Amino acid sequence: MTSAGLQLLAFALALSGVSGVLMATLLPNWKVHVDAGSSIITAIVQLQGLWMDCTWYSTGMFSCTLKYSVLALPTHVQAARAAMVLACVLSAVGICTSTIGMKCTRLGGDRETKGYARFAGGVCFLSAGVSGLIPTVWYTKEIIANFVDVTVPESNKHEPGGAVYIGFISAMLLFISGMIFCTSCIKENSEAWLHPSKQQHVSITQPEDHSAYSLKDYV
Repeated sequence: MTSAGLQLLAFALALSGVSGVLMATLLPNWKVHVDAGSSIITAIVQLQGLWMDCTWYSTGMFSCTLKYSVLALPTHVQAARAAMVLACVLSAVGICTSTIGMKCTRLGGDRETKGYARFAGGVCFLSAGVSGLIPTVWYTKEIIANFVDVTVPESNKHEPGGAVYIGFISAMLLFISGMIFCTSCIKENSEAWLHPSKQQHVSITQPEDHSAYSLKDYV
């Protein structure tokens, strides 16, 4: 029951991580820049994401522009795109395989097959967590380096947006979920290797006891 409860906890963390990674990939607020202007009435909030750039005016107007050109993007944006998409794909595969391998489901066949599926799901979650963690850290590093650079004008300086924090937290949830799935499989396999030896020992000692009783009754 304890192992099944841990698997349910890991699956819930994985679902939260998958949702967060997908949300962080699509949100346009990886970079945020607020330009107050001369007054609060003319304030402008500039949002930059992996796929689009948006501008929000204090008057209530909101406009977005898609980034069609891939080659024109900076290196860290291209890497973040590829890594976040890979994290989404790996986490989706992990959800499917871990569902088959969990004890509370009737899919996957025998116990050994479900164990392999559960371990594969854990590896997918670990890989997705690493794939989602790298771009968020790298993106934050680029933003901070650009912000502290004195040669960069104030209009081009940005701060990390909410999508970066969501991506970081979601990647950690996926990593923790993968660790739980993998460690539970390793623990169950180690117990399975020890358990048959006890059964074999019992099966060997029982015939000796029966033979001793039969000889006593014969005498």
